[in-house]
Amino acid sequence: MNRQTRKRLATRQKISDVATGLFIRHGFDQVTMGEIAEAADVSRMTVFNHFARKEDMFFHLDQAGRDDVLTALRKKHPGIAPVEALRLFAHRAIAEERPYVRFFDNGSKRFIETVRGSEALKARARTIRDELSDVLRLALTESVQRPPLDPAACLAASMLLATWTVALNEGYRVYESNKDVEKAKKTFLNLVDQGTKGVQAAIKGTPYV
Repeated sequence: MNRQTRKRLATRQKISDVATGLFIRHGFDQVTMGEIAEAADVSRMTVFNHFARKEDMFFHLDQAGRDDVLTALRKKHPGIAPVEALRLFAHRAIAEERPYVRFFDNGSKRFIETVRGSEALKARARTIRDELSDVLRLALTESVQRPPLDPAACLAASMLLATWTVALNEGYRVYESNKDVEKAKKTFLNLVDQGTKGVQAAIKGTPYV
């Protein structure tokens, strides 16, 4: 990346970090764009240039997760089926402590509590889930040169997303119960593995497995 791009990304990250801190301390709906701009020491226009909505500042890791999922499929070994490649990606994400699957600090609890306290955030979370399902479906079909609306890919994407959602929620719950990071990680991966088996059984005989 050139200097200008690095500077732009750094500003975006700063705004997101400042905004998230304000949301967690004061509640998402109580914080204005003007307050975010002031706290980040930038203009309101700069904030809007980087984020069209407040919700996108809070869910700033969404794009990183999508990019990683797409990369896992596009750069998988030719001998590995797409669904298996995604299971292996989940294991790598945990091993590398990617920020969207961390269970070892109090941030996860504050994050979830902030979402639960805002109808706007809950609505955006549902939208992100639907968007991710479409992204995953398209990536799956692209990986095996199938039509974009292939029913098997639609089923696989929905089941995989449900699996990861349950696994993440349970991982967070386990960590909040006993602050055992390794147990939370193991819980997450066990559920991913179990759910992946269900997906493989459901679409057996397709190129996705």
